[in-house]
Formats: sequence, structure tokens, C-alpha cells
Amino acid sequence: MYKRQVLDRIGPAMQELIDEGRTAGVMTLVARRGTVVHWDAHGWRVLGEDPLERDDIFRIYSMTKPVTSVAVMMLVEDGRLSLDTPLADVIPAFRGQQVWNDGRLRPPASPVLIRHLLSHTAGLGYGDIGRTPVDSLYREARLGVWGTAGNLERTVDAIARLPLIFDPGTRWSYGMSVDVLGRVVEVVSGQSLDDFFRTRIFQPLGMEDTGFHVPAGKLDRFAAAYGPGQGGLRMIES
Repeated sequence: MYKRQVLDRIGPAMQELIDEGRTAGVMTLVARRGTVVHWDAHGWRVLGEDPLERDDIFRIYSMTKPVTSVAVMMLVEDGRLSLDTPLADVIPAFRGQQVWNDGRLRPPASPVLIRHLLSHTAGLGYGDIGRTPVDSLYREARLGVWGTAGNLERTVDAIARLPLIFDPGTRWSYGMSVDVLGRVVEVVSGQSLDDFFRTRIFQPLGMEDTGFHVPAGKLDRFAAAYGPGQGGLRMIES
């Protein structure tokens, strides 16, 4: 039996973070053996205006990555893709991609495989985050956290034109691998990533509030995003 006194400590701890100005709002949930034993909302949806509610909607940012990886593994289970499929067999634009080697380019020792993308060992860069010469090329191409080459297809084509940081499978480096996997899902499935997520993952799981866009009728439940600023929290996305 879950000790209620332990769960009762969660709320005050979250409220302390809010009172200290470290966050605007916090949602907490604890489940045990399939049963929700604690679920509460603390703080604000919009700081100082709208209290946070349990059914509010949040941005999940990079947590889109595990959803994309699930989509890839579903295609593997369907027999439509293999972990050892060369990326260039799915997206021909990656044929001929080179490796950056002290200012010179050379062919990779082995091709980028789907498993390399899943494990961030493909040698792709990530623009704003990385510090290699290849990442500088990503920034110039407007690829990274704060930049984009356009839609997913154009973004992945832009990535394919840039060199790899190292030979695939030889090292780990956090890059735009899952962005490329999103395009792999589209090509192999024949659906947009949005449609695949909705029909194959979100709808079967009853995830009615999850998607790339928030419908107009749900905007009143969409929590603003805050970050540190001078004198306290500042809204970074409404």
C-alpha cells in the first residue's frame, strides 16, 4: 500500500518551487501497477492570471523523439524496414555523403544505418548545440534548435548535403538523427509524420490532446512556456 504521507509531500515541494520563482507551474502524477495514486496541478497556466488545471496541454519539445522512435520500430515490426537498412536506400539524397576529416572530405568507412540514427551514432550534427566544424555548417544552413530549412523533407535534404562528423557507428554525438527518422517514417509509410502519429499511435492509445498543433478549441488549455529572465520568470512562448 502506497504511504499517503509520502504522496502528501509532493504538493508542498512543488509549491515551494513556484513560490521561489523557479517555475510557473508543475503537473505531478504517480501511478503504481496501472493505478493513478497521485495527480495534481500547481501554479499557473499563464503566470499570475490562469491557474494550472489537470487537463491542460503542454509542449513536449524533444519528447517527440521517443514517439518518432516508436513509429520507426512499428515499421520494423511491420516488416517494412530493418534496423540495418542503409539510410540512402530510403532517402537517396544521402548517397555520396562524405565525412569531415580535418578540413577535407572523404567517403565514410560504412553507410549510415537506421540503427545509427536511433542511437545518435550516425555522425550528424545539431547546429546550435554542437561545437564541431560540421555544426558550423549546420548553423550556416539554418539547421538546429532555433533554425530550420523549411518543412521536414527540405530539412532532411539540407542535412544530406552536409558532411558527417565521423564514420557511422564509431562514436556517439547528439544530432538531428531523429529529424531524419521522421522523414524515414514518411517515406516508408507513405503518410505524413503527423498522420502516422495520429492514426497509428495517438488514436489507438486515446491520446486525444497530443499532436503537432493545438486546435483553436483547445487553446484555452494550452500552458505558456517560461524561462529565467531579469527579475524573475519571463514568457518565452505563449
